Amino acid sequence: MKKIILSLSVIFFITTNVFAAGSSSSGSSEKKTNYDKAVLLVKSAKKYEKNGKTEKAKKVYAKAQKLLIKSNEKKPGKADTLNYLGFTTRKLGDFENGEKYYLQGLAVDPKHKGINEYLGELYVATNRHNLAVERLGVLEGCNCEEYDQLKAVIAGEKSKY
Repeated sequence: MKKIILSLSVIFFITTNVFAAGSSSSGSSEKKTNYDKAVLLVKSAKKYEKNGKTEKAKKVYAKAQKLLIKSNEKKPGKADTLNYLGFTTRKLGDFENGEKYYLQGLAVDPKHKGINEYLGELYVATNRHNLAVERLGVLEGCNCEEYDQLKAVIAGEKSKY
C-alpha cells in the first residue's frame, strides 16, 4: 500500500511540474510590446535622472519616446501611451508637444491621474500656475501620490519638471 501511495505521489509530482513548466514557458515566450519596453526605459531614465546623470537619462528618454511613438501609431488613442509620450517629450525639453500629448490623453480619460499630475508639472515649468492648480483640483480627493507630488511641485517643495 505504501508503495502505491509513494508511486502515485511521484507520478503526481512529476506531472504537476511538467504542466507547470509548460505553462510558464508559454507565458515567458510572450513578446513585450513597444509600450512595455518604453515603460521600462522611462523607469530606468528616471533613476539616471535622480542620480544626476541627466545626459544618460535624456538618451534613454529618447529611446522610450521612439517606442511610444510606434506604440501610438499601432494603437492610437490610449491614455497611458499618450501620458508617457507627453512625459518623455517634456523631459526632452519640448514642452509644447508634450502638452499636446497630455491634452490628447485627457480627451480620452479626463481623470487620468498621471496625465493630470504631469500636465500640472508642465504648467509649473512654463509659469502657468493657475492651470497647474486646475490640474491639482482634478486630482483632489483621489487620495493618491499624484496629488501629493503635484501639490509639492506647485508649492515649490521639489522640482520634478
